[in-house]
Amino acid sequence: MSLFNSFKLAGSAMQAQTQRLNTVASNLANVETAASKPEDVYKPRKVIFEAALDKAKPGSAAMANSVEVKKVIAEEVEPRKLYDPKHPMADEQGYVYMPNVSAVEEMVDMMAASRSYQSNAEVMNTAKSLMLKTLSIGQN
Repeated sequence: MSLFNSFKLAGSAMQAQTQRLNTVASNLANVETAASKPEDVYKPRKVIFEAALDKAKPGSAAMANSVEVKKVIAEEVEPRKLYDPKHPMADEQGYVYMPNVSAVEEMVDMMAASRSYQSNAEVMNTAKSLMLKTLSIGQN
């Protein structure tokens, strides 16, 4: 793998983690949104990644050359049902339906995505440093 491929791979991974962070932000923003019907409740989203493989030469192993977001799925989870007859979104029986999103799990996911993003930025910095050192060979 050349250093240029390292930039492509790390850059695509950073782009994928950015989408993951946006999805986590959406989930966190909707933790306390209420609905009067279970089918209207916000469904938490998750990002599914996929490695895009190079076409391998005969007899060699395929190598990942980028990370792609395969899809963003809405999880099928039961909403939380809360009894709060004074809530403006309460149904006839006094129940309010809330998304089943764990703020703690979302924060952990956000930290993992952030660390992955930082790691890929460090890969790019290291590749850049190696290229600069390669260019400086023989300058003295």
